[in-house]
Amino acid sequence: MLQRTFASLAIGLALGAASITPSLAESLRVSSYLPPNHTFQKMLEQWSEELDQATNGEVNLEIFPAGQLGPAPRQFELVQQGAVDIAIVLHGATPGRFPMSELAGLPLSYPSAGQTSAITSRRLTELAPEYLAEEHAGTKILWMGVTPALKIHTKLLDPSDIASLSGSRMRYAGTVWQQIFEALGASPLPVQPGETADALSKGIIDGASFPFEATKSFDLAPVIDYSMEPGLASATFAVVLNQQVYDNFSPELQALIDQTTGPDRAQAFGEMWDAGEAEGRQYMLDGGVDIVTLSDAQFAQVEEKVSPIVTSAVAAVDASGKPGKAFIEAYTK
Repeated sequence: MLQRTFASLAIGLALGAASITPSLAESLRVSSYLPPNHTFQKMLEQWSEELDQATNGEVNLEIFPAGQLGPAPRQFELVQQGAVDIAIVLHGATPGRFPMSELAGLPLSYPSAGQTSAITSRRLTELAPEYLAEEHAGTKILWMGVTPALKIHTKLLDPSDIASLSGSRMRYAGTVWQQIFEALGASPLPVQPGETADALSKGIIDGASFPFEATKSFDLAPVIDYSMEPGLASATFAVVLNQQVYDNFSPELQALIDQTTGPDRAQAFGEMWDAGEAEGRQYMLDGGVDIVTLSDAQFAQVEEKVSPIVTSAVAAVDASGKPGKAFIEAYTK
């Protein structure tokens, strides 16, 4: 599937390359709060190489990872205001700012086709022009990313015993995971991703929610004892380009950007993320982490506790005048 996706991208590149001229020379500044070994970094580097090849070296990306230009909550502001050209936006880092986008990360809410990142990222990108452009005003959405479902990772506490989470302090990102932990009786604490390992080692928090892929990126295995499967909810991202920057591109460069982003790029990115998720799971096992799986009865118990979160979130978006119900129905169709 990954090869087919990249083949289609290559065709688009070939079609657009002939019309690119040296006058289009651009070095686009990209801000990422994620570490250099993260899947987003790998995909951005790959895209940069494609742009470079298609334009004979005239267009490429200058990537600043690890929050060099600002922390996770500032990424959208950086690109919207033109401080950078492109940024990776974690919607949950600014709770309430992207209510429609965050619906795609609701507990146990996935497209009927499946819950891999390849499927969810593509579907969310397909829906973005109709449903999500307004809350990303001032930017052009290049593609959306939806993580594999985040798992609960804990130090000392066995999360398969749901009662053991009561009173624990759990690192979260976004309103959805805040509500999940509250529903499970835990106290959610906002901790920046890069500070999680230190917070765990110092006993500031008892656990955190991350996909397996991110546990490897942030080297959490040494400070984690348990991971719980299945994952409960996802985090959503957007790779966005400043709209004015895009509008100032020549038609040829706009066409190239369009050809190399969108749903196909989202799917390819999701496939890469799914592969990274498998590697991250093995990393945790190799690090001595005990991966526990909920029984049917335990899963039903969790599902009962978190299902009101979905109903409430969709109703809140509808009440604000946005089509929350229509969006979640289209996403899970």
